[in-house]
Amino acid sequence: MAIRNEKRLIEMPESRKKKIKATEPEELIVGAIDIGGTKIASGLVSRSGRVLFRSRVLVTPEGGQAVLDQVISLYYQLEAEAGRLGRKLGAVGLCVPGLVNPATGLVWAPNIPGWKDFQLVRHLKKHVRCPLVAVSDRTAYVLGETWKGEARNRKNVIYLAVGTGIGAGVMAEGVIIHGEADLAGAVGWLALNPEFKPGYETSGCFEWEASGGALARKALALLSAHPELWPSRPGQQPDPAVAVEVVCQAARQGQSQALKLVNEIQDYLAMGVANLVSTFNPEVVVLGGGLFQSPDLFFEPLKEKFKFWAQPLAAGRVELVLSTLGQDAALYGCARSAWLEIQRFDKQE
Repeated sequence: MAIRNEKRLIEMPESRKKKIKATEPEELIVGAIDIGGTKIASGLVSRSGRVLFRSRVLVTPEGGQAVLDQVISLYYQLEAEAGRLGRKLGAVGLCVPGLVNPATGLVWAPNIPGWKDFQLVRHLKKHVRCPLVAVSDRTAYVLGETWKGEARNRKNVIYLAVGTGIGAGVMAEGVIIHGEADLAGAVGWLALNPEFKPGYETSGCFEWEASGGALARKALALLSAHPELWPSRPGQQPDPAVAVEVVCQAARQGQSQALKLVNEIQDYLAMGVANLVSTFNPEVVVLGGGLFQSPDLFFEPLKEKFKFWAQPLAAGRVELVLSTLGQDAALYGCARSAWLEIQRFDKQE
């Protein structure tokens, strides 16, 4: 497999003529902006990885220009806070919940209306007075975990996010794998079942069968078919979060139908992780996302079940770990991408 050099969108505004090195290294600080589907987290991060300032806002539902205005406002907030701390922004790293096409510069964030083929960086460079790096959230997660998380200082790492959907950040020999159009890591589309179901058309087999969204959908269907599992609310339909909690608790108590559902998701997770381990031979697979908030049901069994499907030597060498950074992994990853850009710029001098 050919491994490309890491691709990043980097824009330097015309107004920025001073070299980064003109600022003393100890004064430099970077900004991080994690654009999610429902929130935008931002922060200022030191060279050592200390978060000196952070904020969080909800993504405005209008999408398009309104979300862009939010990002611009957060940048100005970061710039002002850096000044208040007596620092200067050396670079800003941001991530989007989707794709950042390195060839065209187009951003696609399916959860943000109007952000399909959206020229995010081109719009931002009119305001940002320092280098700007844009990456996908998958890239940010794996950068964050290898900098300050459970895969610190490792070079062959996969970050597997299993939340509403499923995606992966992949690092091989210290280089992020992006693919031709930043689609590498769209592992929700792994084909794990020869029976093609209609739901696979929009989300892919792995995501349809084993994501947090899949667990919620299957839990609701189970409670509808077996209302006795939720006797405290006869005739009522629980919301997805409650349905998941009820079914998980029933599985812990040994209820057969709940156990069958949980085992099914475990098996799909095992096959998906095994395919990634056999393909990429990573040192570490970091597991994050809402599904693993029930580690007794979905993490501990996975550590053994995936070995049945994986290449034996690769399975014997890899370590499966839970993320300890949580959502902060993306924020740290954004900051890391900014610090790496400063290093790259310095080497060119």
